[in-house]
Amino acid sequence: MLLVGLLLIAASPAIGALPGPGGILVFAAGFAITLKFSDWAKRRYARFKRRHPNKGHWVDWSLRRKSALRREQVRKAQKAGEEPVGD
Repeated sequence: MLLVGLLLIAASPAIGALPGPGGILVFAAGFAITLKFSDWAKRRYARFKRRHPNKGHWVDWSLRRKSALRREQVRKAQKAGEEPVGD
């Protein structure tokens, strides 16, 4: 599956040359698959998010990551002065 994700990422520029948003969707699918199956990619992504929190937030939102939803709930609870709600 990791190889499939990397192939999708590599193919996204060629597909992006075609009319429409296909390249973005193919890249997003490849990126999601790569993050799911590669510990190295997860570490690199975590480092990227520490350096660029706003960009990491948008990537989490676009991938609809469960961890991003939990962090958002904790952030809202802390802002309201409440205890965070656990899953």
